[in-house]
Amino acid sequence: MKMATSPFHGIFSFGAQQNGAAVSGLPEPRNAQQVPAQHPTETTVGQIAVDIYEQDDYYIIRAPIAGVRLSDLDIEVDDTVITIRGTRRLSDAIPENQYYLQECFWGDFKRSVTMPCSVDPKKVKATFSKDGILKILIPKEEKVKIVRISEVG
Repeated sequence: MKMATSPFHGIFSFGAQQNGAAVSGLPEPRNAQQVPAQHPTETTVGQIAVDIYEQDDYYIIRAPIAGVRLSDLDIEVDDTVITIRGTRRLSDAIPENQYYLQECFWGDFKRSVTMPCSVDPKKVKATFSKDGILKILIPKEEKVKIVRISEVG
């Protein structure tokens, strides 16, 4: 599927290549046939998946993050970068040796998105639905027209 040209073209890194293998920042899936997994350390930070699109006068970042409470989310705006941080908590303690497959990331996560323009933090709006969908609305900046002033003589 061909993607349309957009102001975001080329500014996102959706999985770099390292030694021929995709690197996404997410923990590798593990199962009983693989090397036993190590417990995440406090420095392990996962990522969340996002959809970014434009609608009317807004850029919209949508992130499905089930298992997260609103109180565990933080959205930071710093000039052109919007960062979503949070914690996904595992409510039941299941011993490691009882897992056949464990692909879900539990713990702290962080995702930063670079916008094509500066963002005014006072104008950003966010909603978090009861089914765990975070939606961040970023107003598009109005284009400043350049007016040429000529000397009248």
